[in-house]
Amino acid sequence: MTYQGYMIDLDGTMYRGKERIPEAKAFVERLQAKHIPFLFLTNNTTKSPADVCRNLAENHDIHADPAQVYTPSLATASWIQQQNGGDARGKSVYVIGELGLKQALLDVGLRFNEYDPDYVVVGLDYDVTYHKFELATLAIQRGGMFIGTNADTNLPNERGHVPGAGSVIALVERSTQRKAFYIGKPESIIMTQALHKMGLTKEQVVMVGDNYNTDIKAGINAGIDTLLVYTGISTRADVAQQTIKPTHEVASLADWEV
Repeated sequence: MTYQGYMIDLDGTMYRGKERIPEAKAFVERLQAKHIPFLFLTNNTTKSPADVCRNLAENHDIHADPAQVYTPSLATASWIQQQNGGDARGKSVYVIGELGLKQALLDVGLRFNEYDPDYVVVGLDYDVTYHKFELATLAIQRGGMFIGTNADTNLPNERGHVPGAGSVIALVERSTQRKAFYIGKPESIIMTQALHKMGLTKEQVVMVGDNYNTDIKAGINAGIDTLLVYTGISTRADVAQQTIKPTHEVASLADWEV
């Protein structure tokens, strides 16, 4: 199957924490050699696209441009812009999150407001405190729209599966008795935004990832073909239990012809 564009997950697909996946570097280089456009589609909101590219280059010898990285931070900023006729200036936001998320929201003209913002955006925050949760909860009660960057409950790293953004967001969901409006994988919103950025249709691209519940479900929810690579989270036994299977499955990206 020939695709005109690729959406590619990072952790578990391009690398495993600090561990390299040699087939991933070769896969990206095959795409680059054939001038096939690709977009690294990550649920990580803590880092900017430039930071993501720096990690890929310095730690995994995979070279890309920041314009080839798309995050829920960027998708959230774009979605808020669209909700306001393409111009988010004049709107305000309270954020629980790292610099990567805050910068994306500032870049579209949103201003920070911890009392009565239009939007309350909650993502992974390594220094989250009770006070931040308190401000977010009260701001939502005052009418701020509650947005969650992504529902990942855990993140795999070299120490094990640590709490992810979904675990942080869950506390605010409990304290407000409201469900967040989610942007990142497996929601279709980030996929639609990514397609727009690539200038391609859903029939022209494939979503490549290691996690059935995020990467593959994101493709399924958006009507995009999927390629599951067994180098990360999901196992063949996991996928065998799913009603809807990935479009393609490979043990390694070395097994995939671009």
